[in-house]
Amino acid sequence: MKKNERIWELDALRGLCILCVIFIHFMFDLVYFADLAIAFHPVYIFIQQYGGVVFVILSGLCATLGRKSFRRGILVFACGMAITLVTFVMAKLGMAASDVIVRFGVLHLLGVCMMLYPLYKKLPTMPLAFLGVILVILGYTATNTVVQTHLLFPIGFLYPGFSSGDYFPLLPHLGWYMLGTVLGRTLYREKKTLLPGSAKDFFLIRFFRFCGRQSLWIYLAHQPIVYGLLELILLLKK
Repeated sequence: MKKNERIWELDALRGLCILCVIFIHFMFDLVYFADLAIAFHPVYIFIQQYGGVVFVILSGLCATLGRKSFRRGILVFACGMAITLVTFVMAKLGMAASDVIVRFGVLHLLGVCMMLYPLYKKLPTMPLAFLGVILVILGYTATNTVVQTHLLFPIGFLYPGFSSGDYFPLLPHLGWYMLGTVLGRTLYREKKTLLPGSAKDFFLIRFFRFCGRQSLWIYLAHQPIVYGLLELILLLKK
């Protein structure tokens, strides 16, 4: 969609999600790198457990509104691999333990989902919804299943000793992505906002919309910035 045709409430929701991600990672850094004992609020735990699913569903919904899904998927997956490389180097340099390495995180997942989308985008809506539900059920049924091969962890089957600083396997999340495309087909069939009016011009909503439009780059930049600021604060306190 052209910039002036963007659906503002989806941009705002995606922006809110990415800000929640920054908050979650900041709290994680306080515990992991600063060794702070923090009693997490139930809201934090809820966001940590279910916020990723919301973001995946939203991404699937947005796939029905845009074009060049495969090309964008390559870009997003490449960004995920860049995060893998950076975290691998951090572990090798002794800046963090090996469990910080992101082997298949949210960007890897979304990149693969975007590349797969053209393969099933022409499926009728009801069979697609059924397939999505099946993949979600299979994913949660197979959670923490351990196999001997090291090649199946992107799907959701772990090998002994597996760890990942961020882990979003295709099962169940490809199913959630498909259900997001079902929502996109039904709620946004006409590809226009469901909330016309002036609410989008409220300053806070404008900020969320901006963050939503730049979500990929904010995601890539936020963790080095948060980690760097935290290290600086800890250095100044010594």
